[in-house]
Amino acid sequence: MICTECGKRPATVHITKIENGKKSDMHLCEQCALTKGALNINTGFSINDLLTGLLNTGAALPIKMDFLDDPVCPVCGIKYSRFRETGRFGCGSCYKTFGDRLTPLFRRIHGNISHTGKIPQRAGGRLKVIREMETLKAELSNAIKNEEYEKAAEIRDKIRALDKTNGREE
Repeated sequence: MICTECGKRPATVHITKIENGKKSDMHLCEQCALTKGALNINTGFSINDLLTGLLNTGAALPIKMDFLDDPVCPVCGIKYSRFRETGRFGCGSCYKTFGDRLTPLFRRIHGNISHTGKIPQRAGGRLKVIREMETLKAELSNAIKNEEYEKAAEIRDKIRALDKTNGREE
C-alpha cells in the first residue's frame, strides 16, 4: 500500500479515526507520519494511556471519585488512586494492602489468581503427576461433599492408577 499523503513511499503507519460517528483511514509512510505528528517516537506507549482511553467517557473534565475510599499502604504511603494512575506499586506491602481490589484485575488479565508456573523438562514427569494427584484429591473431596459417590469412585481409581505408575518410576 502506498502512502496516501505523498503517494511515493510504502505506507507503514495505518491510522483509523472515528469522530462524530464518521470513520476515516490514513495510510502514511514514516516520514509523512512524522511531519503530521501521527508518529511520535519520543513518547512510549503506556498501560496508563490504554486504560485512560478505555475508561474515557467523552466528558470534558475528568471524573472525580472523592466519595470512594482510597486506601493507603501503611509501609510506603502510596494511595490506590496513585497506583491506578501509574500502574506501579511503591513496595511489596502494597499487594497485601490493595489485595481485594487486585484479585478481580489479576483474574481478568491472567484468567486465574494462582500462579502455577512452568515445569522444568527434567523434573516434568514427576511434578506433573504430583500436580495431577493434588487436583484429583481436591475433586475427590468435592465429589464426596456433594455425595456423588460414583464419581468419587472413578476419581479414587484414577488416583490408585497414578500411585501405581508413580511407584514404578521410582
